Amino acid sequence: MKKISLLPFILIILLFTSCGSIKSTLMNVDDSAVKPQVIANQFILTEYAEDSKYGYDKNYPINLGFENEKYSPKNVIYFFNAITGPNGEKISFEKIDTCCPFPSKKSVMGAGTLDLYEVKFEGSDKKIILYINIYERSKVVCPKGFSIKKFGSK
Repeated sequence: MKKISLLPFILIILLFTSCGSIKSTLMNVDDSAVKPQVIANQFILTEYAEDSKYGYDKNYPINLGFENEKYSPKNVIYFFNAITGPNGEKISFEKIDTCCPFPSKKSVMGAGTLDLYEVKFEGSDKKIILYINIYERSKVVCPKGFSIKKFGSK
């Protein structure tokens, strides 16, 4: 007779009970926000962030959750294709970590996480970390320290 280990079951129960106590600290969620227009694989952004915390602080992430979580990662690409460095420099971006769980009704698991992206400007050693949320939505604007890419420019 096979002996079943209780450890996996205990860990699952602990995970679910501990997630129930997680409180959302997100300060900029807006479920009425409209997804920016997408043309040629980029969002068409028209406004700059007024708050210097936007994108730079885990409580004020760039919220790109306009679709099901399975399809939301494409919004990350649309977003980064819509911005440049402060003087029009090309940027590169790479997901470097995931953090900061929060409750979300828009996730299959009932919780979302933030993705941390490292952004580099062409011709510079400068690296910036931005917090991206693919579960919740809010108005999408250009973070401080970046510029809006002119539509159609590469």
